Amino acid sequence: MRLIFDARYIRTDFHDGISRFSAELARAVAAAAPAAGVELAFVIHDEAQRGLLPAGARTLTIHAPTSVKEPFTALILNRYRPDAVFSPMQTIGSLGKRFRLILTLHDTIYYRHRTPPRDLGWAVRLGWRVFHWSYVPQRLVLNRADVVATVSETSAREFARVRLTRRPVVVLANAPQRLAELLPASSEADRGDDRAARERVDAAPRNIVYMGSFMPYKNVETLVRAMRHLPEHTLHLLSRISPQRERELEQVRDATGGAVVFHRGVSDEAYAALLDDRALLATLSLDEGYGLPIAEALAFGVPAVVSDSEIFREVAGEGALYVPATDPSAFASAVTQLEDPVTRARTIAAGLEHSRRFSWERTAQQLLRTARGEEFGAA
Repeated sequence: MRLIFDARYIRTDFHDGISRFSAELARAVAAAAPAAGVELAFVIHDEAQRGLLPAGARTLTIHAPTSVKEPFTALILNRYRPDAVFSPMQTIGSLGKRFRLILTLHDTIYYRHRTPPRDLGWAVRLGWRVFHWSYVPQRLVLNRADVVATVSETSAREFARVRLTRRPVVVLANAPQRLAELLPASSEADRGDDRAARERVDAAPRNIVYMGSFMPYKNVETLVRAMRHLPEHTLHLLSRISPQRERELEQVRDATGGAVVFHRGVSDEAYAALLDDRALLATLSLDEGYGLPIAEALAFGVPAVVSDSEIFREVAGEGALYVPATDPSAFASAVTQLEDPVTRARTIAAGLEHSRRFSWERTAQQLLRTARGEEFGAA
């Protein structure tokens, strides 16, 4: 069987959520394909993307997904005679396709928050807003696929609730990257994952790590306000932030007090090191499509304090403490609960156990079964 994997969403500067999903799943699928009897090729649009794919991967170079040629992509891919094409997004045009098409919609958050990514051109941003004004355009796109993929059971239930597609929906679960592998080799080799987890049980968290954007619905203001109740803790805001948004949060910090550090973007290695330093992971987002930093922290043996939502319950299970999203005092109280060794040990153990449900290897096998038509019957 021939499978084409659309790798055009892998960024060559830094990963966003779609890019990381694409790169991690590509690596796992490449590893699993030979044993499954699958001939695999990756579609790219930038030669630099080749270096981010598994060594020796076969690549096909076509246009970028933002090109005016995108509606005709199926006609181009037909030339390579694939049995199935998988895309981690849903832009591939299906006109005249002669293969099984699997399109992915990660979540429906942009129907509730229509602001597009700022790095897109103005015309694409305008089209983004128009596309997400109602579910109709998305229904038309997804119904041209053979199978629709998403990354969580929560999203699958939401698709059904709003009747987003008539096609079968399969969950290709997101999975955490292995942050322990990013620590200095000598440090992690000396300790091992189990010992590292025990050290986190033995030492109460003092650093609060937030990894995510600063969009209004992310509700970072409440995290900042909570720091007035946590004088022995420091809040680390890791992601890139605009000068204007940083000034807004600085004003909140200055008015309420508390220790807040703006890192303005960090490497994956620095992210792992910060989580490894007596930390807990925090987010009080009012809405979310997934919550990958939570999954990464739990798999790393780091507890989390998060807003109570359906998707976070799916991602974290009992590995997090849940609080009302807009209550700084409740957040601070949950943080102090983790100073109790019994609570901390129970939360860390539950998070490690829950995180084992998610792996790229398992997701890759699910994709290969879907590509072969084993899940819902071949089209």
